[in-house]
Amino acid sequence: MVSLRFPFSFSQPSGHPHRYRLSRPFSAAKFAVVAVATAAGATAAYAFSQNPISQHPFLHNALNSLLSSPNSLPLWGSLSLADIPQPVTEPKTGASFPSVLGDSQKLCGVGIRKKSILGLKNIDVYAFGVYADDNDVKKLLAEKYGKVSASELKGKKDFIEDLMENDVCMTVRLQIVYGKLSIRSVRRAFEESVGSRLEKFGGSDNKELLHRFTSQFKDEYKIPRGSVIHLSRDRDYVLRTSIDGKEVGSIQSKLLCRSILDLYIGEEPFDKKAKEDVELELASYLQK
Repeated sequence: MVSLRFPFSFSQPSGHPHRYRLSRPFSAAKFAVVAVATAAGATAAYAFSQNPISQHPFLHNALNSLLSSPNSLPLWGSLSLADIPQPVTEPKTGASFPSVLGDSQKLCGVGIRKKSILGLKNIDVYAFGVYADDNDVKKLLAEKYGKVSASELKGKKDFIEDLMENDVCMTVRLQIVYGKLSIRSVRRAFEESVGSRLEKFGGSDNKELLHRFTSQFKDEYKIPRGSVIHLSRDRDYVLRTSIDGKEVGSIQSKLLCRSILDLYIGEEPFDKKAKEDVELELASYLQK
């Protein structure tokens, strides 16, 4: 049982219903087009309210062109907020997660890391979201699992094993919800949890690798409630760690990347329901 070296022990949260709906990425370019079109529409509306349209031949012609061209962007009909991916809120903690990180990593599931006080009361330490590049998932796993339904892949050990073994870009986003958590507690917790996984997958001779990882969490960093930690597996199995948007270290190690991911989607995850949600979402990428 993992501990933060408080008088606490960690426990698994109870199951909770699937709680989010993911939508496609909304590019900066598309946002800009929408903004420009909206501004143009507002300007035109104001002008028309002040003077008859006949006094504005330029606007008259421009609007006719926009509304009649099959390739143009309609000013009003297509400007739907439904096209913008909405943040996902973990309902118990209220932590909000962007549905897309960067250009291509999509949110697959959210969960909670808990600890218990003397076995009597559960404390929510942080909420987390697991992200994956859907293009990487398709490219590396579609040949083996593309014809298997999402429901069949749920709980399939080989599927998650292949996901952790292959060079799929992924991020685990941690959002601190426990206001009294210190960076030292985080470091000690990772020493135990990541250390146990390193030993599980790579044997006992990985103390130097564990130290390189945990030493990134220096005492000088403050992590009040609302702080965000990213643990990202980038191309070529590089683990990048950032705290509130500042990168604090990077380590190239397939073993370390696997050990981190195993905490959230492995055989004994911190949140079992979150793992199930992640599995279903990842499996759905292979069906598209």
